[in-house]
Amino acid sequence: MTALPVLLVVHDQGSAGPLRILSSARGLCRVVFLCEAREPSVAAELGQIAGHAEVVDIGGLGEEEVCRIAAGLGAEGVVTFSEHRLRLTAAVAARCGLRFHTPELVDVLTDKFRQRQALSSVQDTGCVLVRHPDDCAEALARVGTPAVLKPRHGAGSVDTCLVGSVAECRDRLAEFGDRARRDFVLEEYLRGDPALADSGWGDYVSVESLVLDGEPHTVAVTGKPPLTPPFRETGHVLPAPLAADLAADVVELEQRALRALGIRHGVTHTEVKLTADGPRIIEVNGRLGGFIAEIVQRRTDHDMVASALRLALGLPVTPPQPLLPGGEAGRVAFQYLLFPPSGPVSPGPPSLLDSLADLPGVDLVDVSVPDDLHDDWRTGTLGALGVIYGTTGDHAQLAGLLRKLQTRMEIHWYGSPAAPAVRSGAA
Repeated sequence: MTALPVLLVVHDQGSAGPLRILSSARGLCRVVFLCEAREPSVAAELGQIAGHAEVVDIGGLGEEEVCRIAAGLGAEGVVTFSEHRLRLTAAVAARCGLRFHTPELVDVLTDKFRQRQALSSVQDTGCVLVRHPDDCAEALARVGTPAVLKPRHGAGSVDTCLVGSVAECRDRLAEFGDRARRDFVLEEYLRGDPALADSGWGDYVSVESLVLDGEPHTVAVTGKPPLTPPFRETGHVLPAPLAADLAADVVELEQRALRALGIRHGVTHTEVKLTADGPRIIEVNGRLGGFIAEIVQRRTDHDMVASALRLALGLPVTPPQPLLPGGEAGRVAFQYLLFPPSGPVSPGPPSLLDSLADLPGVDLVDVSVPDDLHDDWRTGTLGALGVIYGTTGDHAQLAGLLRKLQTRMEIHWYGSPAAPAVRSGAA
């Protein structure tokens, strides 16, 4: 038998866990995980695959040492599913002569300021660096108010919010600066199309693509329920509840952005705002989006994790037929993230959460409420209590189901659906 090729996975918290990666790699390659194996969240994930995969602990090692170790493993590919490991993965690929984004491209993909500059030929979006509260007045004068304040390097909407004045910007920047000395950016706020305000759906979508030799291939346009304040994503909907002509404009813009950035290879996840002036790029991510592989495979049978592995190994990849709005009618798959309310609550018994699975259309409830329940919006999507998965016959049925889920959760938190509640993003 021919030995399977070795694939390095530079692992951290991200869009695919070790168990999912190994499942997609079965019969395709031998996976070696490079990770900080004793970091608590990573250690918990690795516990699921104990004894079933090779793990190289890179905790405490510098980039050069990690690259030296990687070069001795005889790998034929390298990949990551973590935003925070894109830079290290690019360095390993460059050292070992493997396929991945170049270090120069990763610098642009992971730097929100530099990415806006690189996309200036595609769209002009105001974006200014802020390093100190004293920078806020000049920055807001340039991008206008309200503006979006976010870390220059980051993911998952962590420490991301809307600011409407110089004083608010200074306060937020000082607050966020308590965590670490980091650069932030102030970006022009892309206003959603008012015509979508009463649609019951979010005013943005994401485009999932495979890039082969510089050519983007659309896998899906993914719709969203409305955000939970300030900018926390509450789930995904496939196919997106979008008109076919608008979806075509979204894909055309996304492909222009990928080409402008010079992406040659891999999986991308691009967020696009739906404004009154047409679609606008929010950001391009050079890796698989969170929760995306699961919903795409559940709706189309295409395994995006396996495609990412094959691309990394230089093996042939056949892009699937794109799942676009306005195509053939069919079921609607969804994921719905639950966030804790911001005010004082007295959570009901676990049976109330268990009862969510009884609603028609709900396939799985993966939700756990901690004893020390509290809402910290600064943690972004990391603050979600869990995910509800399901399938409905159409978007109207899904909108009704999301309203029922929200009502059940309000009863769980407050004892009554009529009590004041922080909306969790449902229609």
